[in-house]
Amino acid sequence: MPHDRRSGKSVRVLLAEDQGMSGPLALLLGMEADMDVVAQVAAGDAVVDSTLVTRPDVAVLDIELPGLSGLDAAALLRDEVPGCRVLVMTTFARPGALRRALEAGAAGFLVKDAPVEELADSIRRVLRGETVVDPALAAAEAGTTGGPGARGVSDRAGTPGTPGTAGAVGAVGAEPSPPAPRERDVRGRT
Repeated sequence: MPHDRRSGKSVRVLLAEDQGMSGPLALLLGMEADMDVVAQVAAGDAVVDSTLVTRPDVAVLDIELPGLSGLDAAALLRDEVPGCRVLVMTTFARPGALRRALEAGAAGFLVKDAPVEELADSIRRVLRGETVVDPALAAAEAGTTGGPGARGVSDRAGTPGTPGTAGAVGAVGAEPSPPAPRERDVRGRT
């Protein structure tokens, strides 16, 4: 008899994305041994109702959704389903978006074109209570809020295996530190 790869507790995930990527993303996340995509919605105004019915551990929300934005849906989840952690995804780093996402209760802010392994790792990390932010998004935000590390947002990716950091996803609230070479390039510095 085949071994059930989901014999342990799976992380229940809701995906809210309107550009046709939720199906392939759900398929890829479903290949993770500890992930179970329990709902997919294409509009922000469907997020809370679907969350109340399916009870995901983590909701992954596109920042731009029809109906309610991903940020508005995150704020509603914070108030109506406080046990559900939220990751917000964006295509572009817009000034103030990271700050607004964190204020809305998001525990993570990632670029949509990040590898699925990075998304899966971020889902696990926010479920453990960590806050994760893509370093390029943090750097863009730091540039609009007074410099690196402003408002407690670290623009450093960190070292894999270091508590609070993993790979290309940085931790929020870390001490400001010099940017890594890739991040200097993102900011246009040498």
